[in-house]
Amino acid sequence: MLRKTPAPQQHQLEMVTLEQLVPKDHLVRKVDAAIDFEFIREEVAHLYCPDNGRPPVDPVRLFKIMLLGYLFGIPSERRLVKEIEVNLAYRWFLRMSITEPVIDASTLSQNRIRRFNGTDVFERVFTRIVEQAMDKGLVEGRTLYTDSTHLKAHANKNKYENKDQPVKPSAYVDALNQAVAEDRQREGKKALKPKDEPPPKATKVSTTDPQSGFMHRDQKPKGFFYLDHRTVDKKHNLILDTYVTPGNVNDASPYLGRLDATCIRFGLHPKNVGLDAGYFQASLCQLLEQRQIHGVFGYRRPHKGPNVLQKRDFTYLASWDVYYCPEHRELTYSTTSREGYRHYRANVSDCQNCPIKRDCTQSPCKVITRHVWEEAKDKAKARRLKNWAKCIYDRRKETVERSFADAKQHHGHRYARFRGLWKTQMQCLLAATAQNIKTVALLQARGLYSL
Repeated sequence: MLRKTPAPQQHQLEMVTLEQLVPKDHLVRKVDAAIDFEFIREEVAHLYCPDNGRPPVDPVRLFKIMLLGYLFGIPSERRLVKEIEVNLAYRWFLRMSITEPVIDASTLSQNRIRRFNGTDVFERVFTRIVEQAMDKGLVEGRTLYTDSTHLKAHANKNKYENKDQPVKPSAYVDALNQAVAEDRQREGKKALKPKDEPPPKATKVSTTDPQSGFMHRDQKPKGFFYLDHRTVDKKHNLILDTYVTPGNVNDASPYLGRLDATCIRFGLHPKNVGLDAGYFQASLCQLLEQRQIHGVFGYRRPHKGPNVLQKRDFTYLASWDVYYCPEHRELTYSTTSREGYRHYRANVSDCQNCPIKRDCTQSPCKVITRHVWEEAKDKAKARRLKNWAKCIYDRRKETVERSFADAKQHHGHRYARFRGLWKTQMQCLLAATAQNIKTVALLQARGLYSL
């Protein structure tokens, strides 16, 4: 029998505690049991006046509020404060009573703008969380994966100015110049004259967020973006580094610098690195070999030129340092270019009388280039075909790619919340910290490690 609606009970007094009201399997309970946040207080102590001014919001609570927003994918600070007002699990995590008022949303923004602006406090918090994970044995450090993903900048792609920007040299230009000089000296060639600085290049600069970069890549959206370059560990997919650049920066440019910084910061000695085809460059192959690190790269089908015969149809004899064409004619060393390529040139008379010249070249004679670090590339190509290297590369989609997918799906990583490089770097550090916190908490809850 249908009964009448019961009387409202909103004003009935009940004896309850927050401990009773928060579910035992809630994520905040797992995070609280796995992570110690008290280190934050000492990390930010130098940013507070010790003996003057009004009492501040507890910095541990302040950072836990910010991390809650990234942990549960709440992009708006105003909405985050509203959620804390009504969510008892959030109040339990922040050590707040049921009736305690929540801070104003402007407290978060003003601390970010005034107190923390331009500091490395977010990076140090991220580092301390990784160190806690390492103390629990969750980081192996033997195999690392790196990739980048784009975050749409808070800028209209149609509002820009064409400005002349200086052309930045390659990140590895010094090592290349030294290798070219040594190669030319070994071959008895004159040293190259210092190269003049290239003229400025017209570049699209956003009038809304000038520090973002206009990205136009194949199979990627066009517009103003930032790139998050992320390095993760193979064992449990813990994020070890996150670094932001404008969207028009090549993925390989900051790679070695960030790899070295990560290894120094955490005392790692990786043996293998998994990278996609965008990183497959002679400079990276060589410099990884010098660090005694095995680079496992993805494969990208090469673009065919206008000639039917390709470079792979020519045979290189390392002992004689010559190439042989399909008609068994020699191509001998000619010079080494500033870009690091050794030029091998055929005899003009041999090419003029060659029956397959039309399929080989449109020039008077055939010229093949070979990079001074081509041997390192050849080693990387051969390594890619080995079974252990295939296993390493197959894990890439389960590590760094999954890390980005989780960040975009659950932690608001599709869009840059703020404008400017430093603020976007702060966003990526907080998102990576939240992901690491969640990973450590879930691993402990599943019993995969013990304290």
